Amino acid sequence: MSSKKPLHTPLTRRSVLKASAATAAFGSAPIIFSSKAHAYANEPKGSEVKLGFNVPQSGPYADEGADELRAYELAVEHLNGGGDGGMMGTFSSDALQGNGILGRKVGYVTGDTQTKPDAARASARSMIEKDGAIMITGGSSSGVAVAVQALCQEAGVIFMAGLTHSNDTTGKDKKANGFRHFFNSYMSGAALAPILANNYGTDRKAYHLTADYNWGYTTEEAVKTSTEAMGWETVAAVKTPLAQTDFSSYVAPVQASGADVLILNHYGANMVNSLTSAVQFGLRNAQANGKNFEIVVPLYSRLMAKGAGENVKGIFGSTNWHWSLQDEGSKAFVKSFGEKYGFPPSQAAHTCYVQTLLYADACERAGTHDPCGVAEALEGFEFDGLGNGPTLYRAEDHQCFKDVLVVKGKENPSSEFDLLEIVEVTPAAQVTYDASIFGGDLGSCNAG
Repeated sequence: MSSKKPLHTPLTRRSVLKASAATAAFGSAPIIFSSKAHAYANEPKGSEVKLGFNVPQSGPYADEGADELRAYELAVEHLNGGGDGGMMGTFSSDALQGNGILGRKVGYVTGDTQTKPDAARASARSMIEKDGAIMITGGSSSGVAVAVQALCQEAGVIFMAGLTHSNDTTGKDKKANGFRHFFNSYMSGAALAPILANNYGTDRKAYHLTADYNWGYTTEEAVKTSTEAMGWETVAAVKTPLAQTDFSSYVAPVQASGADVLILNHYGANMVNSLTSAVQFGLRNAQANGKNFEIVVPLYSRLMAKGAGENVKGIFGSTNWHWSLQDEGSKAFVKSFGEKYGFPPSQAAHTCYVQTLLYADACERAGTHDPCGVAEALEGFEFDGLGNGPTLYRAEDHQCFKDVLVVKGKENPSSEFDLLEIVEVTPAAQVTYDASIFGGDLGSCNAG
């Protein structure tokens, strides 16, 4: 896999820098090489380019949103030449120079999605129409991501999705103006199934508790498909409200159902609360069908593990990235984030930081902020040095393909942050699928 995609304009970034050396300072008027003759939505006119960070600052995914916002602020600092540069020093592309984006200082506005699609759309619309944001990013809910991505398509700005795991985001609801770095439900199922078979066998009966929105549905389907293919039986699949906090009434019937595995298709505070209920009902120490009862969490995060405490020990799940990875990009990001905030970053923080750098890099390589030029620079882009190994931004659906991690709760953690251990790095090839399997129409880029 090559590390870079050829530029789409005859001017390289280095020639742009040479040509505009006299005007590269933030306070001067930079030279912008645009491949488009017409104006586009929120085309920056002054010395600043504004990004919109739309994260859950309230609701069940607020912890993830807080970490996303920390990562966005760190990315802006690095893009503007502050700090140690983080992953800019390990990124296989050399387009980013620490002088903003195309010579303009990076500014930003923030919004609260409230983990609600309608609130997220309203927040994003305000950032686009009132604040002039040229790119929107963020979210910790696939329902939010799908809604905001559609809005950005209509408005003619780029959407760089934050934490969104549903197949729908780059499947049936994909849009030409939207891009996702985070992995999806299909990939979780494909990575987890072999590990579950090796540890728990192929003769199991599973009971699913599933968050009642599109992420929950696609995760349940992906895990059911992958586990049933290896011989497991699905006993029941019960939907739970996203706003639910007490899961005792949902967990109570599990032990009498004939199941010997509980699969929690929950995220954030939902997972913490449902896992706590399962432990309180004695499922972790139970026997069923002559086997030890097991619990699986398809999508994990360090923040969830911290919230659930000792209850996560030994429980398998998948994750997009983990701070213990030893590649140079991950180490650089953990160092920068840790020095600024005093603790390691979550997978949500990682994907949001990376998305911001990828957007800025695409602008530099395209020589424009025009969303269609940026989209063209991202489509089919191959890169490395940002964690997870060599990565492809597939042109057909705007989904990234990279290695996926299978983790489990650590039995003997060495600190309050050392809660998950990587048990398998699943190669990208094992989780890659045909772009057509989830349907949807990418459509055409909209420049506003």
